[in-house]
Amino acid sequence: MLVTSTPAEVKGVRFMVMSGEKAGDGNGNGSVAGAVEEGRAGVSASAQVPAAALARVSVLAQASTQAQAPTQARVSLRERKKQLTYRAISDAAVAMFLERGFDKVSVAEVAAAADISKPTLFRYFPAKEDLALHRFADREDEAARVVGGRAPGASPLEALRRHFLAGLDRRDPATGLCDAPQVLAFHRLLYGTPSLVARLYAYQGRSEAALARALGGGVSARLAAGQVIAVLRILAEENWRRIDAGESADRVYARAVQAAEEAFVQLRSGLEPEGRG
Repeated sequence: MLVTSTPAEVKGVRFMVMSGEKAGDGNGNGSVAGAVEEGRAGVSASAQVPAAALARVSVLAQASTQAQAPTQARVSLRERKKQLTYRAISDAAVAMFLERGFDKVSVAEVAAAADISKPTLFRYFPAKEDLALHRFADREDEAARVVGGRAPGASPLEALRRHFLAGLDRRDPATGLCDAPQVLAFHRLLYGTPSLVARLYAYQGRSEAALARALGGGVSARLAAGQVIAVLRILAEENWRRIDAGESADRVYARAVQAAEEAFVQLRSGLEPEGRG
């Protein structure tokens, strides 16, 4: 299941894995390393969903927007409108899920709140779970982008380590180290809904495939990517577990950094044996 800080939609909610809507796949050397009624969807969603629920949702978006801004290419007006429609529908859905529970909200109710038909909704979101989780898709290739955009001379693993530590420092929800009430509410919705947890693994699988491609492809790159994505997930889960138990993000921070450092040392020793670059 993350996340930099800013304000505004459900984007910041994507957390677990550092993961963009497009997946890509891997250096097998062991280094790890248009829119549907655009305007109407947003307006009607806000009008029909409880204000309290929308307030909880609004903080989440910016959390990840800031993290991604430097790496996102300029997009066309049509694509921007399409993205806004996705967000409007998803925001309406998440607000309703937070208010009443995932299993107690029907797809038909979400479509009505967004003022679109069910068939139209399913063109955007193939499954009900995607209404809550599609923001993770915006980060599916995050680890791959970190590797592809690393500084000259930096190894893939070192670039990923620095990126995760920076996420901890800014309390990115994707690292699990975020105690904002809105993020906590979403995490509890996610982890308390088995079908959402199961669906999340599909997103993580695409993150793994994208990273493997960034590492050069092949079996060794897939093995490395699988280990990296698993480590990021476990670190985020542990941070979330402690915060859900009542600790503050500030209190957990030092231990989270230590755990991340230890995890990357373990990755390095396992994936970059002595004598290999």
